[in-house]
Amino acid sequence: MSESLYEPWLRGLAVNPAAPSDVLIRLMDQAAGEIGPLICEGRDLPDAVIDAALRHPDRVIRRALARNRYVDPARLAPLATDPAGIVRGWLASGPRPRPRRVRPLPDDILITLLTAQDGGEDGRLSANDIIGELDSSGQIPPSFHRSMADREHPRLRIRATWSWQSLTPAQREALLDDPDPAVREAAQDRSWVLDPERVEARLSSIGSRNKGSVFGACALSPALVEQCFADGTVRPLAWNRHTPADALARLARHPEARVRALVAARPDLGPDLVAELREDPDEAVRRRARLHPLPRTWAEYWAIEMVIGQIIGHGPDCACPITEPAPEPSPDWFAACAVSEEPELRRVAASSPLLPADLVETLAQDEDEEVRIRLACHHPLAPPRLLLDVFVTWPCHRPHLLTLPAFPRTGWTHLIGHPDPEVRALAAADPTLPEPLVDDPDESVRRAAAANPSLTPQALEPLLADPRTAEGAAANPSLPVPRMNALLDRCLNVAATPPTTA
Repeated sequence: MSESLYEPWLRGLAVNPAAPSDVLIRLMDQAAGEIGPLICEGRDLPDAVIDAALRHPDRVIRRALARNRYVDPARLAPLATDPAGIVRGWLASGPRPRPRRVRPLPDDILITLLTAQDGGEDGRLSANDIIGELDSSGQIPPSFHRSMADREHPRLRIRATWSWQSLTPAQREALLDDPDPAVREAAQDRSWVLDPERVEARLSSIGSRNKGSVFGACALSPALVEQCFADGTVRPLAWNRHTPADALARLARHPEARVRALVAARPDLGPDLVAELREDPDEAVRRRARLHPLPRTWAEYWAIEMVIGQIIGHGPDCACPITEPAPEPSPDWFAACAVSEEPELRRVAASSPLLPADLVETLAQDEDEEVRIRLACHHPLAPPRLLLDVFVTWPCHRPHLLTLPAFPRTGWTHLIGHPDPEVRALAAADPTLPEPLVDDPDESVRRAAAANPSLTPQALEPLLADPRTAEGAAANPSLPVPRMNALLDRCLNVAATPPTTA
């Protein structure tokens, strides 16, 4: 067979789900080139292979393992203190391609990375560079953020002061009186956001691009509130929980409907203003006031805003990261939204992974398509038939759906003639297919068909010899292990043989 087949064989063996540990470890040999990093980064790995990668002398192998989305992150703990800073940095930056459902790192890894004194022996990155990667990765769960104020290490308590407004009054008081002077200094420095006079004094030194966040989050003096109305920059006031009651009344009667809609769902509006907004001439304003009956909480306000709002709200094609659910709103509130007559509230409910199974089944058949899409993407109990339907009709969600444990691998045979090759490839991999279509004009479909486990070892031999199907055949779990090693022998021995000299 031609040496041109060696690379497809190696790439196929690298993803073969039946490849044993010894085969995968052989593929980490330097002679296999880029295949070793491909294995360590791109697939689930047995414990023996993880151990071999963690001990591997080549940092490229360890670095690839640091980005593996399939391996239990607790197994990656040794990489947090790897001699190579670039390995630590890749662990901090998270898996690639970045999954929608962000996998949090265990507390011990987070603490190690956040309190490190240096960035590794290679000097490629500083400790702060690595922390920056971690902050932007989404791997720090909200629960860890909420616990930092009570952590033993003073560096973590200093980080807790960065989210001063989200701390409880007791936590703020404790940080201001912390036994560590650096923590006390950080707490005093950050506490300005809730002091209207200090906010007003600092505003002049804050860049114009950041003033909107100040108006939307900090406690404002009466002079700053008036400045917002005079400048026409009142939208941030509409969601600032510190906006005074008299300013809210003015915002509820603002000439711009978008401003009134933002105010309409606030939890601190009095019943008179709510009643007034429910009669607003603009339908969007009336809907926001109607959707959220009193009493309300800020957590409920933002849960609705994330789905249908004008600050953050996203539509059915939203592919934003899915993180750990917050402790609020309560599961009972989401359950009430699930049976609401308002489709917007059912969309909010479908975004919660905590809904009970009976409500999941109900929403899976909802007449509103966006409800079904959100349920498929967010809930672990979403039925396979729904996942299949959303995969076929909404290509933007396919990368995420393919990562879900409940995603169906059978039941695709009726789609073998679908015009979209990505759909045909899933159908070609269905093991219940009577005869895999290895002659499809699309390369990805041929590869999937050649990897179909319904094929016998005898049927795989001609496919291994065909450049169009060699990679898929090498990835087929029906390929006997002795045959895998025989292919490896041919590929690695040739790669390790030095060229002859004249």
